[in-house]
Amino acid sequence: MTLYKSILAYDGTDFRGFQRLSADRRTVQAEVESALRRLGWTESSLRAAGRTDAGVHARGQVVSFKLDWGRPAERLKQALNAALPGDIAVLAVDTAPEGFHPRFSANRRRYRYTLRLAPNRDPLRDRYGWQVWPPPDPARLDELAGRVAGRRDFGAFGRSPSGTANTVRQVFHSDWQAGPDGEREFVIEADAFLYHMVRRIVGAMVQVGRGRRSPEEFQASVEDPRRRWQGGLAPARGLCLDAVLYDGHEGIEGSC
Repeated sequence: MTLYKSILAYDGTDFRGFQRLSADRRTVQAEVESALRRLGWTESSLRAAGRTDAGVHARGQVVSFKLDWGRPAERLKQALNAALPGDIAVLAVDTAPEGFHPRFSANRRRYRYTLRLAPNRDPLRDRYGWQVWPPPDPARLDELAGRVAGRRDFGAFGRSPSGTANTVRQVFHSDWQAGPDGEREFVIEADAFLYHMVRRIVGAMVQVGRGRRSPEEFQASVEDPRRRWQGGLAPARGLCLDAVLYDGHEGIEGSC
């Protein structure tokens, strides 16, 4: 058996998330495992870098699995893509060192959230971004993003996906960038993320940027995990798992 590492991209719109659920609910994991079984895979479960929520996209999800393939990794990539549905693609397949785990071997994860700043809906572009109008103050967004960086307790913006009480995370990078056609993209890179952390932070910044909440309220939640942010989540469709990094490197560069 050979241990493989694979990088996946998927459109999360029609999935109930990454993690396998009951048979009547479509998930990315279930589709990938079904494709692997057609190639002779016999493990009970593949391993993944993270569990994206329903509606969240990815271009840098990393999974690993053991398979008795015996042919070049490029042929495995081609075979998997032929067996997968159109909203999932394998971007790369490589052999992995023994002991590699997509989640526990990772050093950093990068997410990207897209705001579509436009007065009118666009059914195609709105599939991958949150339409917001009137637009939030861009200078305020930039200033708020700078407050997020650093090592701190983000308990006000999410909960631990493992169910533990530890909600401290190290955010290495946090900023807003210009996207195509007037879009704004929030890029955040951290050692790990809490459940709903990125979507709640984006929702909070948009509220403050539009003058509906104060910067002081945002800062209070950043500084004190007991001051849980009570605003709504940014929609899942704007969020994309951009990349997972290992020892300062990532398998593929991409953005959604």
